[in-house]
Amino acid sequence: MPNKTKKPIRKAGGWSAARRHLATLDKPALLALVKDLYDSGAENRDFIQARCQTADSSGEVLETYRKRIVEQFFSKRADGIGALKLGVARKAIRDYRKATGNLSGTAELLMTYVENGAEFTSTYGDIDERFYSSVESALEELASLLLGDARELYPQFSERLVRVEQMTDGIGWGFGDFVADVVCQLEEELGQP
Repeated sequence: MPNKTKKPIRKAGGWSAARRHLATLDKPALLALVKDLYDSGAENRDFIQARCQTADSSGEVLETYRKRIVEQFFSKRADGIGALKLGVARKAIRDYRKATGNLSGTAELLMTYVENGAEFTSTYGDIDERFYSSVESALEELASLLLGDARELYPQFSERLVRVEQMTDGIGWGFGDFVADVVCQLEEELGQP
């Protein structure tokens, strides 16, 4: 009887092959490769700048990623409405976190996403389930950070979270109730007695 389970076939290239090749390069060749990557696209440039950020440039780097998020909700186009490509905005958060490992900046970007989502639905009315699920997911991720490794950051976000709760009060799809529940949980666990 033939074996019906097939082992996955690995590509001839892939990271292992690239890694072996990169290990053979000297420092000037590696720098030239990184420079080519830097020049090849905005995402690469932003990632490299974020990874190499200094204390002086950390605010500038964070702002680059924040603009990517805001642009998806509120564009600089004449009508002001963003493309609402939520995946692009969420990718900006993931890219920043991967590049920097900075919890404070990641929390700030998640808060930016939630605030802009709340403002968007408050301005333009009822959206759709996908939209609300995405904003709720970002709020859950922010809450997890604040309840975990970033507890000390809660005071920086508490007033902004309350504003989001007020802005979303009465919004359908259970969105307003979800926001209220998360904000209440954070206040109960992290608020001052």
